[in-house]
Amino acid sequence: MWLVFKIKKKKLNQFREDLEKKIDKNFLIYSPKILIKKKLKKQEKNHELQLLDDYIFCYHSNFSDQKFLTKIKYCRGLKYFLTGYKLGQSEIKKFIDLCKSFENKEGFLNYDFFKIDLNRNYKILSGPFIGQIVKILNYQKNKIDLVLGNIKASTNRENLLFKPV
Repeated sequence: MWLVFKIKKKKLNQFREDLEKKIDKNFLIYSPKILIKKKLKKQEKNHELQLLDDYIFCYHSNFSDQKFLTKIKYCRGLKYFLTGYKLGQSEIKKFIDLCKSFENKEGFLNYDFFKIDLNRNYKILSGPFIGQIVKILNYQKNKIDLVLGNIKASTNRENLLFKPV
């Protein structure tokens, strides 16, 4: 059964270790992530971004047992886990399968995962227009036409990560 944990980002390793001590090592953790390429001065750096911020999915066959859950309730690095997970198992599995279908060889989501709506405002998270609000006019497989204020621009799809505003 899948559970959704909210963890302290910097304490993920402590959470894993504590989980291993309290239950057996027979669990699976999944967290979808994106690789962002940032240019700092003349160097290009790769930055790993968690799609769900500080939420992770964890699978163990005994998560359906309430007594078993009390063992893990006070793990180091754990803020809490979401209730209602029993009813949402099918949706959680669908989301994880969707994410895994868009992963590349390194385990990062590719940019095709994100649906693009035309004439909608987006905030740019990577590339030359980082932090700017743009409207997407047109997109093709590898090219996006956008408007930034009064300026029309085209850019490569791979170099651009954005979120809806």
